[in-house]
Amino acid sequence: MGKGDKKTKKGKISQGSYGTSRLKSKSLKAKKKINQVSKKKGKKKSK
Repeated sequence: MGKGDKKTKKGKISQGSYGTSRLKSKSLKAKKKINQVSKKKGKKKSK
């Protein structure tokens, strides 16, 4: 659980990658949530 571990925050920082343990920014997470809500509202039921 250190710099070599891909799933931890320290590992993500050392590798320069992003994921659930290290998000790019909080606003990006909010944008995803908004997009998911708008997609659900936009769907129409077929007969």
